[in-house]
Amino acid sequence: MSAYRIGLLGHGTVGGAFDALLAERAQSIERITGRRPEITGVLTRSRGDFADLLERSDAIVELIGGVEPALEYVGRALESGLPVITANKQLLSRHGEELWSLARERGVTLSFEAAVAGVIPVVRVLRESLAGAHVERIHGIVNGTTNYILSEMTRSGSDYGEALAAAQRLGYAEADPTDDVGGADAAAKMAILARLAFSTPVHFDDVRFEGIAGITRDDIAYARELGLSLKLIGTAERLAGGISVRVHPAFLYAGHPLASVNGAFNAVTVESDAITEITMSGPGAGGSQTASAVLGDVVAAIGGAAALGEPLERLEVVEDVVSAFYVHMEVDDRPGVLAQIAKLLGDAGASIKSVVQRGIGERAQLMMVTHPLAQSSLRGALSAIGELDYVHASPRAISVIDEEFM
Repeated sequence: MSAYRIGLLGHGTVGGAFDALLAERAQSIERITGRRPEITGVLTRSRGDFADLLERSDAIVELIGGVEPALEYVGRALESGLPVITANKQLLSRHGEELWSLARERGVTLSFEAAVAGVIPVVRVLRESLAGAHVERIHGIVNGTTNYILSEMTRSGSDYGEALAAAQRLGYAEADPTDDVGGADAAAKMAILARLAFSTPVHFDDVRFEGIAGITRDDIAYARELGLSLKLIGTAERLAGGISVRVHPAFLYAGHPLASVNGAFNAVTVESDAITEITMSGPGAGGSQTASAVLGDVVAAIGGAAALGEPLERLEVVEDVVSAFYVHMEVDDRPGVLAQIAKLLGDAGASIKSVVQRGIGERAQLMMVTHPLAQSSLRGALSAIGELDYVHASPRAISVIDEEFM
């Protein structure tokens, strides 16, 4: 039986874990597929030659991350007729369409299970198991760093900075956590999931995103009082006239399947008329978990996995979505304040579901949850409220996902 020769790009945390895992599982894979995978060369910043690697490989595994030089290497490998396995979400969210097109032209595969949600097989489920379903919406906790931070703030009452420091000590957050806590990492993953779910081109720039750096102890305390949990949620959904893909903090009621996903875990909920909803969860990050997902793609490549199909249609990206909102304001506690704020919200079409006030006198905290309204309408109302002389800081709003699946 012949060897299946793999050229490995990158030998950091994930690349090293993949190297070790492949050596451990090679014999079992040979029994399953009839070919024994082996790494025939490694390219890093300090060693290896890419042209030589191409000549000696049956497939390329790209684990260097980032856009360049990964884009050049992946493009050259596909041009040479080699299948490519990657965990590079930033590359695919920005250049996926051109690379998938190139793979189809050359009759090879560009596989990417490890690019989204770590070991959770959401890519394979969307491409294969749910290929015949008309997916309406995907909700996801697709960044383990932010989920750990918000879980720690809830568990211990720590503030954002303290929880981030704990995540860095435990290795859940990088020394520079900007992409994670700012939402860019989750946005790249949601662009990929939206492409799979709706079979339409979705670029990273089509995804609106915000992170968790502005979340405070007060937000967490309010959530706890009302039995809510606070998560960084990625959403891709069909709307009248197109699709919306976005990442933002959101409150969830206890009955939502993502509400109880804590720590560094990820979870993805897929909704469709045909299936109602299914939720997949598991470790979302880590060298061994990502390496396991990469290895699954290697096994599929040995067996001749199918290429990702062309987009079926181009759907418009809808910017203005409807949601319920939590609104936090710092105000003077004096007669008429609540009535005037309620009027400004009402003029924008917002009705109030609940109100909580903490403190009296200057700098009282007024917190409320609205019924669903368009995001642009809420922004207009909050801009007007922020101009009032008894409002001491710009009002803050966080989405509330009010569906419960029981």
